[in-house]
Amino acid sequence: MTGQSERIHGERAIRSIVIVGGGTAGWMAAAMLARRLEKQRVKITVVESSAIGTVGVGEATVPGIRDFFREIGVTEREVMAASHGTVKLGIEFADWKRPGHSFFHPFGLYGMRSRGVAFHHYWQKLRAAGEPVELADYCLATAMAKQNVFMLPTDRPVHDLLFFDWAVHFDAGLFAKFLATRAVSDGVTRVDATISTVRINAQTGLIDGVDTNCGKAIDGDLFIDCTGFRSLLLGAALGSGYEDWSNLLPCDRAVAMPCERAGPLTPFTRSTAFAQGWQWRIPLQHRVGNGLVYASRHLSDDEAVATLRSRIEGAPLAEPNLIRFRTGHRRDFWRGNCVGLGLAAGFMEPLESTSITLIQTGIEKLLALFPDRDFDPALASEFNRSTTLEYERIRDFLLLHYWANDRRGEPMWDQCRDTALPEALANKLRLFRARGHLVRYEWESFQDPSWLSMYAGFDIAARTYDPAADYFSIPDLQSALARMRESIGKAVALGEPHDAFLKAYAVASA
Repeated sequence: MTGQSERIHGERAIRSIVIVGGGTAGWMAAAMLARRLEKQRVKITVVESSAIGTVGVGEATVPGIRDFFREIGVTEREVMAASHGTVKLGIEFADWKRPGHSFFHPFGLYGMRSRGVAFHHYWQKLRAAGEPVELADYCLATAMAKQNVFMLPTDRPVHDLLFFDWAVHFDAGLFAKFLATRAVSDGVTRVDATISTVRINAQTGLIDGVDTNCGKAIDGDLFIDCTGFRSLLLGAALGSGYEDWSNLLPCDRAVAMPCERAGPLTPFTRSTAFAQGWQWRIPLQHRVGNGLVYASRHLSDDEAVATLRSRIEGAPLAEPNLIRFRTGHRRDFWRGNCVGLGLAAGFMEPLESTSITLIQTGIEKLLALFPDRDFDPALASEFNRSTTLEYERIRDFLLLHYWANDRRGEPMWDQCRDTALPEALANKLRLFRARGHLVRYEWESFQDPSWLSMYAGFDIAARTYDPAADYFSIPDLQSALARMRESIGKAVALGEPHDAFLKAYAVASA
């Protein structure tokens, strides 16, 4: 019976995958699939046109990207050298709460648990007693970012206080080229062409193939749509509608423009709020990535370009790249024999660097639910359910940034504070305010320390703390926190300047 089952399964196995569109999404998919399916005789083809540009402004990531590097058999050093990469320890948020105020969202933990009680409850107890304790002082990643230093984390930190993680900034175009070279060396075929027709089977409703402008017809079993906002396969051909979240997230435009670096080579992203949106600053080895994300009903495109030009630190290195978007996602991410990745699946602006994360988790979910040519609907249903939850969780985290602002007298920000919150987010806030309880839902991308950094950064306070924190007296806690600050100070002293680290670790290749 086992042999017969294997034979039947083999007869129905996926033998060809067509990825339509290159860029970061297409080549991440190609590189991962080629690696994971290398012994299953699956032909993988990427159809992309050198005449069509990609959005290519996503230059910041989260620590999970390093898992992707390992999955495809490359190192952080290789990627950073090929893409002029730098270190990212987190994001500095300037002027989000109000002008002149800033806080840091780190890739690391805060303080140390004791007797089963999370550190933030001890922090809250001290604050309730009138002690001016800053949560940020008890995170190693934040301390290193403030000093512009870095060191590779140890695999086994002796305690939580010394735990931190890191991600990378990179040139998205160079990263895609690096992945393309890797994927082609692993057997992926690249076709340089534009799509003229998507052929749908009238009986099954599945995609049979795509036709190209050069007359080449490309058939396949499984199709992956990486055609960006156009969503040529999933949206246009298969009719997957769009869940629009413009009523929750206010911005619908971005303008990007790189410049020469004049400021320090910081190991973090900076996000600076202004009256009609916010600005990103991402330092790379060869330039600084800049962009303005804004609400078009409050700022015209011409005004946005002029504003960005006035706020960058060095000479521009390219003309402004204007991007229009709708926050939200396709109602079905997987329909029939087509899966959407990247912008073809959805977009929620670059505020917390989640676009590449969603590509990565989309590929991982596809592999976990990998179909045969029967395309059992249960697989697509679970993919769509879990991906919808993942998008909603990220949306709520981004929404908190806007809703919690205290920028008074500015129409966009005033309106953000009046936004009716989705129930899941409202419940998180209720429980934290009640006694500092941190809720973790299914398919959360951002874990407790990230939510805590937002609550502390926006001064969202709990009314009380875990009563078990009363085991320690105020003097006990003062002494313990002093020792924690001392330990963090000693650890930071072991780091080296970010630019010096890069020169030794991953200097950009020519």
